[in-house]
Amino acid sequence: MRTDPSGRREEALQTGLLFVGKKGKDKMENYQITQWCRRFIREQVSEGDYCIDATCGNGHDTLLLCELAGRKGMTAGFDIQRQALEKTRERLKEAGVEERAELFGCGHEKMKEALAGSERCRGMLEKTEDGYGSVSCVVFNFGYLPGGSHDIATRAETSLEALRQGMDLLKKGGIISLCIYSGKDSGFEEKDAVMEYLKTLDSKKYLVIMSSYYNRPNHPPVPGLVIRL
Repeated sequence: MRTDPSGRREEALQTGLLFVGKKGKDKMENYQITQWCRRFIREQVSEGDYCIDATCGNGHDTLLLCELAGRKGMTAGFDIQRQALEKTRERLKEAGVEERAELFGCGHEKMKEALAGSERCRGMLEKTEDGYGSVSCVVFNFGYLPGGSHDIATRAETSLEALRQGMDLLKKGGIISLCIYSGKDSGFEEKDAVMEYLKTLDSKKYLVIMSSYYNRPNHPPVPGLVIRL
């Protein structure tokens, strides 16, 4: 039987295990925000899980979710940019896991609507009798596509709606992984809106853990987790 995932993650943060890691392949080799988040994603997702990559980008997280959820799992990926979907689809195909995902060319604020129209992903909308969802992990990278147009980026209004929908889909112990980029072209409106919204979440239903690159200059990205209690 799996132990309580929220307890393991909170303990890891408090004891510093996140940065030390285990001996061997789990040891962190650098301190990039994406590796910070993937450390928890790997701990969370198991064979057969439902997962969502709410911002496919270049497909790295989509691929990771497909690999972790295995043949019995399913991953839904969202991005409004054709370039991002093409790169993601190519990456999944090269890894031989394209059948484990369904990609949607729409904004993540339309997440529930898109899932409802997909026979393979409709199960992600199912609820338990006590009100929990069915999704194990939702991944958000707020900002713009690396290597893509800086004129196309996630926005505060649609990102908040996507967060609301993603949290409603989480199963008990499920997580939302957050990478929040700000400054330069993307500004601070989205970051400020997301951070303020997270403060308002019911602490009896959600545990929000935010980290920071505290001594790094030039507005470093903010990593975080939302855990469904």
